Amino acid sequence: MTQRTLVLLKPDAVRRGLIGEIIGRIENKAQWSITALEMRGLDLGLLEQHYGEHAGKPFYEPLVQFMSSGPIVSMVVEGDRVIEGVRTLTGPTDPIAAAPGSIRGDFGTIVRENLVHASDSEESAQREIKLFFPGLV
Repeated sequence: MTQRTLVLLKPDAVRRGLIGEIIGRIENKAQWSITALEMRGLDLGLLEQHYGEHAGKPFYEPLVQFMSSGPIVSMVVEGDRVIEGVRTLTGPTDPIAAAPGSIRGDFGTIVRENLVHASDSEESAQREIKLFFPGLV
C-alpha cells in the first residue's frame, strides 16, 4: 500500500549535523523515496497550524519555542507502509525507551528535543503535507 508521509528533522537534528545520517536511513529503505525536501525556518503561523491540537497544554509553548529555534528540514517520503515504517525507524519519543537502531535510540538525548517528527496516520500526513508543501497534490 503506497502512502505519503511528512517527516521533519527538528532543530536539534540540524544543529547536531544529523541531516545526512537521518536522510540516509530513510533512503536505505528500498521501497521508499523522498519526493520533496526543503530546509527552512518555521514561523509562528505555521507552528500554530501544525501543533494547534496541543494549544493550551503545558508543553505547547516550549514546543513552539523549540521548533522555531533554528532551521528544520521538511520532506515528503513515499512508499509501501511508509507511515508505520518511518515511525518505527524513528522510535518512541523517549530516547531511553527507543530501541538501538532507531533514530531516537541511537541519537536521542531528551524527550522534548527528539530529533524527528513523522506523521502518525494517513489523515495527519495529508493535513501536514498540505501545510509544509502546499504545492503538492
